[in-house]
Amino acid sequence: MSKNGSTRVTHRHHMQQSLSDRIFYGIVLILTITTFIVITYPLWFVVIASISNSDLVNQGKVILFPKDIRFYGFQQIMKDSRIWVGYLNTILYVVVGTLLNMAITMPAAYALSRRDFKARNTVMFYFVFTMYFSGGLVPTYMVVNKLGLIDSPYILIIIGALNTYNLIIARTFIQNTVPNELYESAMLDGAGHFRIFLSVVLPLCKAIIAVEVLYYAVFHWNDYFNALIYTSSPKVQPLQMVLRRILLQNEAFAGGSGGVQGGYAQSSADQIKYAVIIVSTVPILLVYPFVQKYFEKGVTIGAVKG
Repeated sequence: MSKNGSTRVTHRHHMQQSLSDRIFYGIVLILTITTFIVITYPLWFVVIASISNSDLVNQGKVILFPKDIRFYGFQQIMKDSRIWVGYLNTILYVVVGTLLNMAITMPAAYALSRRDFKARNTVMFYFVFTMYFSGGLVPTYMVVNKLGLIDSPYILIIIGALNTYNLIIARTFIQNTVPNELYESAMLDGAGHFRIFLSVVLPLCKAIIAVEVLYYAVFHWNDYFNALIYTSSPKVQPLQMVLRRILLQNEAFAGGSGGVQGGYAQSSADQIKYAVIIVSTVPILLVYPFVQKYFEKGVTIGAVKG
């Protein structure tokens, strides 16, 4: 075949390949945009519904933009003290609970990652065993009751002190990130395990620490089931219990400040419901962008290499 003929064949091959690539990228782009719309629209609808006339929302006339804008729901949230008591309780549980989680998870992950810890596989087996088998809700409730933690704020901090899945990710990350030579060097310098953990391991684990903090913080922020089972006093219940009552009973602020005994009308309750959803989700949405880069790196290393 002549040189010109070979050039034409190669050029035709590149054109065909380029056309197939464009079709592939076009399909991927369409799927990506569709997925983005499917995920984003419900969030956007909650936003526009929270400031629109609830009658128009219920009639299906609010689709892309708010109509008959009013801030009644947000005004009632600002007036009612129970929302803010629940908000402060949730922030307390998130901060203190996450600190306790990290204080337990990271040292345990470090110990289980050390190859010179002879019983590490046995101990890890007992942790993993709890992922598949547990005593169940009734025995757990009996234990909590015997400890005197029913209707106590401490139970919402202690009940999820360690998550086995997070422990596995942290242990795997440490195993694959901290080289054994650093341990040996630190030991030659006379450092003990506490010094090695604080000065060598933690500085190299910023990515997985960010991931673990995000996991635990989201768990505490969204946890209403434990509050439902173990608490009954509004003084210790988190914001999620307030949100749950609004969603299920649709009688927000019944008998509270700014409210009417027996609850508001359906339209008013709907607008308050959407407003509370926004108030309860915005903090997590604001935090995530700052830890996203650590989140992606930590999950990739912790999961794939494990």
